Amino acid sequence: MGMYLGIDTSNYTTSLALYDSDSNVMEMGKKLLPTKEGALGLRQSDAVFAHIKQLPALMETLRSRVSAPITAVGVSAFPRRAEGSYMPCFLVGETAAVMVSQSLKVPLYRFSHQEGHVAAAVYSAEKPSLFSKPFLAFHLSGGTTDALLITPKAPFFSVEQVASSLDLKAGQVVDRVGLMLGLSFPCGPALTALAVQCDEKISVKATMKGCDCCLSGIENQAKTLLAEGRSPSFIARFALASIDAALTEMTKRLIAKYGSLPLLYAGGVMSNVLIRAHMEQEFSGIFAEPAYSSDNSAGIAFLASLCHEEKSR
Repeated sequence: MGMYLGIDTSNYTTSLALYDSDSNVMEMGKKLLPTKEGALGLRQSDAVFAHIKQLPALMETLRSRVSAPITAVGVSAFPRRAEGSYMPCFLVGETAAVMVSQSLKVPLYRFSHQEGHVAAAVYSAEKPSLFSKPFLAFHLSGGTTDALLITPKAPFFSVEQVASSLDLKAGQVVDRVGLMLGLSFPCGPALTALAVQCDEKISVKATMKGCDCCLSGIENQAKTLLAEGRSPSFIARFALASIDAALTEMTKRLIAKYGSLPLLYAGGVMSNVLIRAHMEQEFSGIFAEPAYSSDNSAGIAFLASLCHEEKSR
């Protein structure tokens, strides 16, 4: 038992968390990376610079709220646990984690950003028992639209990708359509706010190849709708309904393949209230609270506690 520091420096957000495994209390601080108006994200060099600027202030604020000694450090060191999975922005967090670990003489545990998302959803949903049996986790964000088979494996779990988007990722669709409509990056909350203003019936159909989906057509159809003069709220609703349809079809096909396993939905796109409501109703899906759905370090801190306490037994 103890206090665990989690660090996550993604392409969207600088995030730090302190998790007290004795009380199960999570303290988190995070700040979006600054982007220029109309830009679709940041270049990696700019993201690295922004993380370097933002990390010290976040750490100072977090330590002013929690001063207990740190037992171990966890960090998201790469996007996914797969050969060749790499983004320079994660080096900032890893470098900071190494320095904290060495200066405090405490263990350091490296995880993937994706594993952090899964763990954050498990923590937020108060479902740690999920890690004792296989389940399906869907990770939808700006860089990922994956379905994952999670199976128990000491010291935490193993991840097998069982389906994905074959072209654009769900978060990319959200941001590209949002910028098309004049919204600011990242566009998720604003696109949702537009979509809920539309009460028209929208008919959409997912493009599938086996259990995989294809999402690039959503952007193309949105451009056509805009050229036809359809309202921004209709286009926003169309884009989200199309992502929902693809996720629904992926879920159905994976249930047919793997059986009725528990279903967990994680990642920034999964904080969308429209998609979440449908998945909860149709599949009894398990979701994180919004703060734990978007990029965050909470899952990394939680995983550090699981690994350290497993190792200490």
